[in-house]
Amino acid sequence: MTEWIFAIEGTPAGRNAALWLALAAAFLHALFGALQKGGRYDPWTSRTAMDVAIFCIATPVALFVVPWPPLRLWWVLVGMVMIQFLYKALQGATYQRGAYTVVYPVVRGTGPLFTVLGAGAIFGETFTAAQWLGVAILIVGLFGLSAYNLAKITVNRATLGPALGLAVLTGLMVAVYTTWNAFGIRSVADPFTFLAWFFMLTSWDFPLIAALRGKWRKPEPHLIRLGLFGGIIAFGSFGSIMLATRLDSVGEAAILRETSTVFAALIGWVLLKESVGPRRLILISLIALGAVVVEFAA
Repeated sequence: MTEWIFAIEGTPAGRNAALWLALAAAFLHALFGALQKGGRYDPWTSRTAMDVAIFCIATPVALFVVPWPPLRLWWVLVGMVMIQFLYKALQGATYQRGAYTVVYPVVRGTGPLFTVLGAGAIFGETFTAAQWLGVAILIVGLFGLSAYNLAKITVNRATLGPALGLAVLTGLMVAVYTTWNAFGIRSVADPFTFLAWFFMLTSWDFPLIAALRGKWRKPEPHLIRLGLFGGIIAFGSFGSIMLATRLDSVGEAAILRETSTVFAALIGWVLLKESVGPRRLILISLIALGAVVVEFAA
């Protein structure tokens, strides 16, 4: 697998692989968010269960299968842990205060805008005029959706304002971790070294906090299944987008991933029984359309 990644980096095949990886990440991230938000547990408990599964799977791989990261990159790993913890905390707080189909599009719509700016500053990436049109379409969908939610949504109405504010902050952290992790995965010879250590080092915080707060309880079979399934989904979601940012433009991969807003709307409607409605679906689709324009106008 590593040899295949090396062989297609910087080639049309690599760009095509990055496209499909970003789309896979979009669907899997929407599913991961629904698993954390929905069901019989609060977002903190769900995420903690998933982190336990992620840590148990990733640790032996990081320690005994892949090469260890060089010492010169430990500052990247330390920063990665801090950024990911803040992202997870903001995400949990957002899900706790707002309906999934309301806050998720704002998180995912805000993230790529910040990512494009960060990728331009750090990696020197540039967009064509047509791609910036795609960014504009995405922003119109984002702010149109936010305005509609503020005017119409009644679910969790009392906490909708704070939820949207937290969603924007979470989107900012999405951009930070996407750019930071893209730098990290490009800095190691074997991309799977970074992936294994990423999952191991960023999955111990919530379980440790739960233990220190005395929140551990005998796990129910349903919670164990949720944690295991969510952990596997996390490997696919975060792993796919990080590989995509190694194979292709960070900004393009990040924006294409935001087609997850459409998947989130469908998942929220079918699984979480949250009403979407035609107007919100149109606005959500605008966010996804902007992402597609950015990708194919390159």
